Amino acid sequence: MAEFTVVIGNKNYSSWSMRGWLMARIAGIEFDEIVVPLDRPETQAAIRKHSPSGRVPVLLHRGLAVWDSLAIAEYLNDLKPEAGLWPPSAAARAHARSISAEMHSSFTDLRDNMPMNIRASLPGKGMTPGVRADIERLTFLWRDCRKRFAGAFQKDDGFLFGTFGAADAMFAPVVTRFKTYSVTLDSDADAYCTAVLGHPAVKEWVDAAEHEPWLIDKYEFK
Repeated sequence: MAEFTVVIGNKNYSSWSMRGWLMARIAGIEFDEIVVPLDRPETQAAIRKHSPSGRVPVLLHRGLAVWDSLAIAEYLNDLKPEAGLWPPSAAARAHARSISAEMHSSFTDLRDNMPMNIRASLPGKGMTPGVRADIERLTFLWRDCRKRFAGAFQKDDGFLFGTFGAADAMFAPVVTRFKTYSVTLDSDADAYCTAVLGHPAVKEWVDAAEHEPWLIDKYEFK
């Protein structure tokens, strides 16, 4: 049994679970995984066995429950500062935390109209003026980070701050949405999405999502 446990929802649909799970992968910890299928009569009770908030993800460690993806990132950064969840410079860390917080609190049009569904192919579905505005803001953030910070570090693998970190984990579910809904992107944003989808931890999550048995009809646009 591993020292850590990550409690998540369906990998195909749960964007917040993806973020918390990726934080654990970036930190390099060994962890057990508990998947609670969402949108079922027993879901809430099953989650509350582990999560005081009644939401996923939650990280369990030595009797401590840490819920919310950003809190998980900060806790793991405290335990494993060498893992590089946040960039090494103070300015880059501040910016990474700012855009991660914006991802956490914003982009409701995108969330509501283009829910995460990794298995699906839904080109053109969900596009509204509000979604388009969210996409423009998101892609600006990506371009701005790449321009201002990525080249400042020794290693640049195509991610926001050179190497894959907490900020990239926060935006990874958006990248899967853009693939599901065939969103047309500029070349810089498209290159960033390619880098994210090619990261081993993201590929591991996506592969598991594609093989899950559960369906949630309201996200299938049938």
